[in-house]
Amino acid sequence: MSDLHAHSVAYVRDTMLPEATPPVREIGGFKWLRENLFSNWWNTALTLVSIYVIWWLVVQITPWFANSIWRADSLSECRAILDGATGACFAVITERWPQLLFGFYPRSLYWRPTLAAVLLLVAITPLLMPDLPRKLLWFTAAYPFIAFFLLWGGTIWVPVVTMAGFGVGYLAYLATRSLGPLAAAIAAIVAPLIWWLFLAGPVSGALGSVMPWGLQPVRSDRFGGFTLSMVIGVTGISLSLPLGILLALGRRSDMPVVKMSCVIFIEFIRGVPLIALLFTASLLLNYFLPPGTSFDLILRVVIMVTLFAAAYLAEVVRGGLAALPRGQYEAADSLGLTYWQAQRLVIMPQALKISIPGIVNTFIGLFKDTTLVVFIGLLDPLGLTNAIRADTAWNGIYWELFVFVGALFFVFCFSISRYSMYLEKRLSRDHRQGMTR
Repeated sequence: MSDLHAHSVAYVRDTMLPEATPPVREIGGFKWLRENLFSNWWNTALTLVSIYVIWWLVVQITPWFANSIWRADSLSECRAILDGATGACFAVITERWPQLLFGFYPRSLYWRPTLAAVLLLVAITPLLMPDLPRKLLWFTAAYPFIAFFLLWGGTIWVPVVTMAGFGVGYLAYLATRSLGPLAAAIAAIVAPLIWWLFLAGPVSGALGSVMPWGLQPVRSDRFGGFTLSMVIGVTGISLSLPLGILLALGRRSDMPVVKMSCVIFIEFIRGVPLIALLFTASLLLNYFLPPGTSFDLILRVVIMVTLFAAAYLAEVVRGGLAALPRGQYEAADSLGLTYWQAQRLVIMPQALKISIPGIVNTFIGLFKDTTLVVFIGLLDPLGLTNAIRADTAWNGIYWELFVFVGALFFVFCFSISRYSMYLEKRLSRDHRQGMTR
């Protein structure tokens, strides 16, 4: 009877168990802590040591910030207010922040670099947000000339005539297109150069004499602070990426002359420290120019910084191109695309997507390297800290100035880093959606 009962019992439950809460160790913060910080004895030891180091730093730094002095006329007055206590004298920032931001730019003209910075955000928005109307890119293309006019001032006809050089190149391209792509490309390059070197000056001078419109000119030696870093950094970033892409394509070219030229340029630039190139721009370049020629120092620095960054970006992009499967190139060929169509529509979008981390890393390094211009007499934010300490009222102050300058650079570099992460996620999501469709 007992055997019959045993065989009649079901091995599979026919009713649901009542709901129960999971163990505390398997949910929420406890699970995260257990898996990430206390998963084994080694991670536990590292976690405890890290907690101690963080606690020690907080204990040491908190009083320095908590007792900060924001209103004082000198370092000695700050020390008198603190009366022996530990505290930061941020009064130097309260008094000198315009100088750290604008250098020796005339105080009455601060609105011009401020407006240029606001317009920069407007100009890069269509590039960062591809959902916006493409017509806004016209303002993005015109922004460099608008920014130059706002920052340096002078006659309005200089940036207008310079901008007209690109129109001259386009007209030359249309006029010679029937002669073949190579002739059209040469004409599109030579015509603007002739315009800028020989005709732009007389034309802008004639227009200025007839219609003297413009702003108060500001010499380059009045630039400084974060404004100078932004001018050099943003210009270098904007120009080095397209030049780096061309160098990467040239290094992978089948034409020996093009390939060898790009290899020599890239290896030479990468083998020379940036500070040597800056000294070349500051001192030696004038020896190769005709007597009496005036070549703006900031422009020379921008050129050298752009060439330096372009060489590194060329290798980053070349790595992205090398990472693409051979099938992508064959697919572009099978569609009957020309070389430039294949690069624009198939190859380069994928290569740049792969290269985003390296490109952003180069951009951040480039922006931080703008502080090296202090060695050639340009006062970036770090250079201005020396000028501020030269004042007897603030002689002996260090950390407060460095904290402020470091915070400025951190905000800019961290913003670039976060946007690159957003862009990677967006491209990954768009790729998955495309595969789904």
